[in-house]
Amino acid sequence: MGKLMVGDIEIELIKKNIKNLHLSVLPPDGRVRISAPKKLDDETIRLFAVSKLSWIKKQQVKFQNQERQPERDFVSGESHYFLGERYLLNVIYTNKRKQGVEVRNKTYLDLFVRENSNKEQREKVMREWYRRKLKALIPPLIEKWEPIIGVEVDAWGVKLMKTRWGSCNTTARRIWLNLELAKKNPVCLEYIVVHEMVHLLERLHNEKFVAYMDKFLPDWRSTRAELNGLVFDE
Repeated sequence: MGKLMVGDIEIELIKKNIKNLHLSVLPPDGRVRISAPKKLDDETIRLFAVSKLSWIKKQQVKFQNQERQPERDFVSGESHYFLGERYLLNVIYTNKRKQGVEVRNKTYLDLFVRENSNKEQREKVMREWYRRKLKALIPPLIEKWEPIIGVEVDAWGVKLMKTRWGSCNTTARRIWLNLELAKKNPVCLEYIVVHEMVHLLERLHNEKFVAYMDKFLPDWRSTRAELNGLVFDE
């Protein structure tokens, strides 16, 4: 893997056993990647990138203009997501019952918190609820896929990650899953679980890895697109 600079744009360059050049502008920030045949020299690839420069910038602008989720204050009336569905938050201040979240009428997330709680405290209660819900969904998926993929997961965990949906420590046979997956469609969670488990067969994101994903989850690309937002390909 290498890098090319075309004007002020840095391009990630991957050479592999393919016949054609493949240019992608990727979410969330519009980073650029070119996959190229191994035999192709860098200058030819650079000229190809130059010829696509206006297209690249156009796609990057699309990402920049995509609506970003606004800062959350965890107050009544806000939109929040759970398992891919949109809910309205309803904050209920109480000192009588346990703090937590309840789904009501497939429309509301009732957030029970202490009186005079601040934003950080409300967010913490909600985050722990997401964590419990996500942790309940993971073991059945691992149990389902272990015999299919032919691997065993020795340990797993949930944590907030800024740049990844999941990770895999192949030595410890441990997978980590991003807490934010609790907000996504359950098929996205299953895709990430399978993705990380496949790393126990193949550590790298190479053609062998892709072949495994195609075998186990033929529709994984569409699920990845749903999870990451639009991918603009040329």
